[in-house]
Amino acid sequence: MKNTDAQQAGEREPDTAEAREAELAEEVEEADAAVDAEVQADEVAEEQAEVAPVTERADEDAADAEDATEALEEVEASDDAIAADLEKARAEAESYLDDLRRLQADFDNYRKRTLREQTARAASASQALVARLLPVLDNFELAVSSAEHSRDFDRMLKGVEMVFGELREVMEGEGLVKIEAEGKPFDPERHEAVIAVEQEDTEPGMVVDIVRTGYELRGKVLRPAMVKVAK
Repeated sequence: MKNTDAQQAGEREPDTAEAREAELAEEVEEADAAVDAEVQADEVAEEQAEVAPVTERADEDAADAEDATEALEEVEASDDAIAADLEKARAEAESYLDDLRRLQADFDNYRKRTLREQTARAASASQALVARLLPVLDNFELAVSSAEHSRDFDRMLKGVEMVFGELREVMEGEGLVKIEAEGKPFDPERHEAVIAVEQEDTEPGMVVDIVRTGYELRGKVLRPAMVKVAK
């Protein structure tokens, strides 16, 4: 019996040692696994620490790209608005230019029409004046012809006086008026002094004689009277 128990005890001791070795091996494996896990965790942490700046930089770049895209879109929108305003301004300028061209054409037509009308009025006025002077010319011819045949001075003088009267009537009918000068104070707007003379009983600056008659046409001086003035 004792031998059997001893044998059994001897047989169990190896089993116990193997179990212990197995336990130790398992503990070692667990320890290695824990170490490996810790190493892997450290490596992951290191990798994350290395990746974090890159990720942050990537996020910043993405944000910058988004901002740049928005800015580009705003610039494009602004360019479109500027292009639209420019096109509108060009259209308005072209419209104003067309209006100016039409206005210039209308003004040119008006100027030409006015010039034609003025020329026509001047021609008509000249024609009317010449028509009124024709009888005077006829009477001059008759007076000269009569004087050549009769040699009568008195008759010739009467004929000239008659023609002169007719001429004066025609000119006065056109608005021609003789400028009064003799015995009047000198007026530089209506008189032209050609000489200053000593004149008794006459105040200085008074017109004492007329060298050439002056005329006004419808209130405007056509020719000043040439006069002698007392000094």
